[in-house]
Amino acid sequence: MNSPGPDAAGRRRAFLPETPAALDVRHAVRDWLRRYAPTGVVAVALSGGADSLALTAAAVAEAEVVDALIVDHGLQEGSARVADEAAAVATTLGCRAVRVLPVAVGTDGGPEAAARQARYAALEGARGRSPVLLGHTLDDQAETVLLGLARGSGARSIQGMADYAAPWGRPLLGVRRATTRRLCADLGLRPHEDPHNRSPDFTRVRLRTEALPLLEDVLGGGVAAALARTAEQLREDGVVLDTLADQLLEAADEGGSLSAETLATAPGAVRRRAIRSWLLAHGAKALTDKHLRAVDALVTDWRGQGGVALGGGKPGTRLVATRERGKLCLAFARY
Repeated sequence: MNSPGPDAAGRRRAFLPETPAALDVRHAVRDWLRRYAPTGVVAVALSGGADSLALTAAAVAEAEVVDALIVDHGLQEGSARVADEAAAVATTLGCRAVRVLPVAVGTDGGPEAAARQARYAALEGARGRSPVLLGHTLDDQAETVLLGLARGSGARSIQGMADYAAPWGRPLLGVRRATTRRLCADLGLRPHEDPHNRSPDFTRVRLRTEALPLLEDVLGGGVAAALARTAEQLREDGVVLDTLADQLLEAADEGGSLSAETLATAPGAVRRRAIRSWLLAHGAKALTDKHLRAVDALVTDWRGQGGVALGGGKPGTRLVATRERGKLCLAFARY
């Protein structure tokens, strides 16, 4: 790696060569900082992999201050050594502060979900007031869209990841994974290769190594980029629909219940978004398209049917949506 040079504050920053990969990553980070972090103070979630290493190097080159946060999940032998090596690289690149965050990973939701929950909780607790940059790339976005498509829960499930959902920032959603690897090679960095990223036991790994390459071959290339563009377009549409849904909720609100008559005047896409927001705000969990359409039927296909049981109840009770005197209501019913 090229020797670092001091910045205006006296910190030593790694020199990034003007290679195509370096320019692509730097421009992506620069644009993200301009839009979302004008103060230039950020934290980076650094795993030691190619994506987060490239992100850290570009962030140090573009931001005023970069702190590195390294989560040690403790799930593999030698994980502490990997974390220490990543910390050493972060210091060499010019991060202001470097912290290793050991976590205890539970079992809820399976190994992937439990590790993600522990990781995000640790990052949230350590970030202070800074946004946290994550190394998700265009390829990760394509995989996320395919996973959402398989769930079949409507447009929201295939919107993919947002470039900023406070406090999480994803500057590299327009950058290919191959580009981050090239930048690491340009800098003489050797990324850590997580064995989990090659294990066919994980659905995302099979998408990455089997499904997406096959789609690229069958459809003549450009599939990952097309999936990412689709996600971006759906997120833009979603902003408009969410705004209309919020306005509908305000108009239909009757002291916590919702006027079925007012809801019925709205297009289905807006109405169901409004109902979803209302349900989530009142404690509903794990909502599915089936749940939403059943509650929607209380508005649009009312035949005196019973309530709709939802996830999110208390011990010994369940949350139920009902229609009473022309209003959608929520109550806890014992079982």
